[in-house]
Amino acid sequence: MAKVVTSAKVDTVVHVGAACRPAAPGRRAARKEVNVIGTMRLLAACQRSPHVRRLVVASTAAVYGASPRSQAVFTEDSELIPDDARGYAKDAVEVEDYVRGFARRRPDVTVTTARLADIVGGGFDTVFARYLGLPVVPTAFGFDARLQLLHAEDAVAVLERAARTDRPGVVNVGGDGVLTVSQAVRRAGRVALPVPRTALPSFGAVLRGARTVDLSAENARLLSFGRVLDTTRLRREFGYTPRWTTREALDDHLRDHPPVPGSDAFVRMLDAAERRRTVL
Repeated sequence: MAKVVTSAKVDTVVHVGAACRPAAPGRRAARKEVNVIGTMRLLAACQRSPHVRRLVVASTAAVYGASPRSQAVFTEDSELIPDDARGYAKDAVEVEDYVRGFARRRPDVTVTTARLADIVGGGFDTVFARYLGLPVVPTAFGFDARLQLLHAEDAVAVLERAARTDRPGVVNVGGDGVLTVSQAVRRAGRVALPVPRTALPSFGAVLRGARTVDLSAENARLLSFGRVLDTTRLRREFGYTPRWTTREALDDHLRDHPPVPGSDAFVRMLDAAERRRTVL
């Protein structure tokens, strides 16, 4: 890798190779090899090359975790507390730590770290997209978490802007607004199946075994407690305003994955009810 970066005189490196989804049973070591060790090797290649001037790293908002003690809104300066000491969020925290070390060693390189919210739309096969594709969607009984989504086109646009212009530092990336889990399930025209929160990981194991959706313990906590990002820095310092709101991103995803028959009228009725509640 170092030979390629140096001989080709690469000046900009965009790292999107980290896998931000749960590893299959027995594949945790291989996943960590890709995420953490792979990043270390890439950074070592950049470190050795005198031509690299810009590094862009696609991270995940999962580094903030999701728990009853979580902040209502996470800023870029919030403490990083991944939910699981062995999950992909922990890998992302390690990756960011190595990236910060690289930035200290190579102050001549502009380093941008984008913490992306959960991606939908654009035909991307993501955990959340598969979750809402279930005919019966397991939810945490007694919880209705707030979710913030990011359209795939906005994610690509942010990475492209960082690759073309100097935008140093860490930036949260997510669409405007939030949806609760119940609202997302209704908009998808699915049937919610409330289960005890502690039972969600067990449901996730069954779904993984059926190769339906990788609903890990980390994602179960997200669906219970939610996670919302402050994107002020994205607009004011980074200079980008997402084209798609959270709701629009989900609706665009649903156009490619239509709800069950008859649900469109229900979604329109839900929108009208929400508008009336806003006015009141």
